Amino acid sequence: MFEKLFGWGKKKPLENPDPGVIFGRYSDNNKPPAKVTRWTDADNLYKEKKFPESLDAFFDYLRDDNAGNVVYERNGSEGRFELYQGSKIVRGSFNGTALNAEVTLARMPEPSVPVMRRLLEMNFSLYYSRFALQDANLCMRFDTEATASSPSKLYYGLKELATKGDKQDDLLIQDFSSLVTTDNEHVIPLSPAEKEVKYTYLQKWIGETLDTIAGLDADKFSGAIAYMLLSLTCRIDYMIAPEGKLLTLLEKIIGIYFRKDERPVTEKNRDMTEEFRKIKALTHDEVIGYLFRSKYTFSIVTPQPYKTVSDAIHAANQNMVWYRDNNYPAIASQITEYGIAYCQYSYSLPRVITELFQLYMMVNYPDYFTALGYTKAYYDPAANQFDRQAIGEKIYAIQNNWKEKYPLMDFKVQNLRFDSLVNFNLTYTNEMEFLNMEPK
Repeated sequence: MFEKLFGWGKKKPLENPDPGVIFGRYSDNNKPPAKVTRWTDADNLYKEKKFPESLDAFFDYLRDDNAGNVVYERNGSEGRFELYQGSKIVRGSFNGTALNAEVTLARMPEPSVPVMRRLLEMNFSLYYSRFALQDANLCMRFDTEATASSPSKLYYGLKELATKGDKQDDLLIQDFSSLVTTDNEHVIPLSPAEKEVKYTYLQKWIGETLDTIAGLDADKFSGAIAYMLLSLTCRIDYMIAPEGKLLTLLEKIIGIYFRKDERPVTEKNRDMTEEFRKIKALTHDEVIGYLFRSKYTFSIVTPQPYKTVSDAIHAANQNMVWYRDNNYPAIASQITEYGIAYCQYSYSLPRVITELFQLYMMVNYPDYFTALGYTKAYYDPAANQFDRQAIGEKIYAIQNNWKEKYPLMDFKVQNLRFDSLVNFNLTYTNEMEFLNMEPK
């Protein structure tokens, strides 16, 4: 009915010119059926003891054709490969008997006992890889014999090497002044304009949230304050997509709240607030240094059943009602945002859900997207006016693009409310909660 009424199926698809901004964390669980089949091929070929052919299929499975994250060459039984993961590159080689992979973390011009002690301690937490020293370079290495190189072992071994290497290089450089950054020439710098916008809004969002919290009773509104701080963390992670120390600080804030201890929420809120003050106090150059673009091969989070996402949305929406009904619409909207934003932060979501979340954020933060170069505004806060047709067309386009994979997904646009932002947010996330995400 709505397709006929608005002509969504006949109109030229609604486009918002893409300035090339990357949002959120990389997700590797959206592989097309052909890529999933390559995993099965790799497993079958390994069982048949066809090691080189199994590697062909395995690295084809890892390759994201849009991202260009994998380089793979084979000549007979020998070959080489490169996997991109953030600020690091995993380089490896193989022959008929073994596979070896290595990632360079940093240069250590002079021997350092504290550095070596740190690496020795961290070795105990690794399952497949290990730290190593080659000449003046600190490295991580993974190797395996061909007879033990099942796709599962290769996947988890290389994933540990890539993700730990990408994280530890920043932490080591940060903690030990004697170390020197190396092997990060492949990192793509953001444009100066994009960096400035992200720095400005990082400061703006933190400042606004801390100012709001300062005007609330810390005890009576402890739950609301926690929601606002957590929502802010997830928003920065998705919208600004920081790397390095800034990403580590965000993870620390999330960890403060979810750490299993007996401390009251008020104390956790105090500690999270203090961490945000530290982020806000970072210099302009420090923040800019953590804003860059990278290629990824592995997701640092894992997929979850969609019920987990639905439950998170439902819980947040239940908790926002009191604040909406008692004239705290801004707090209510933050709580609703948290329900889906936390899922985006914590889980590897289907891409269609990320696209719906992206639209949600574009409605809620139009000034940010305009500053980044997007020309379509779905909501005018000053006039409290929504572009209903544009929102409906965008939802229709998203569903249509993913109809083949999720034929039962049905976002009912007619259930959306456009009388206020808080009611739009509630009805929009309600629709996301009840989506049937059973794949074909």
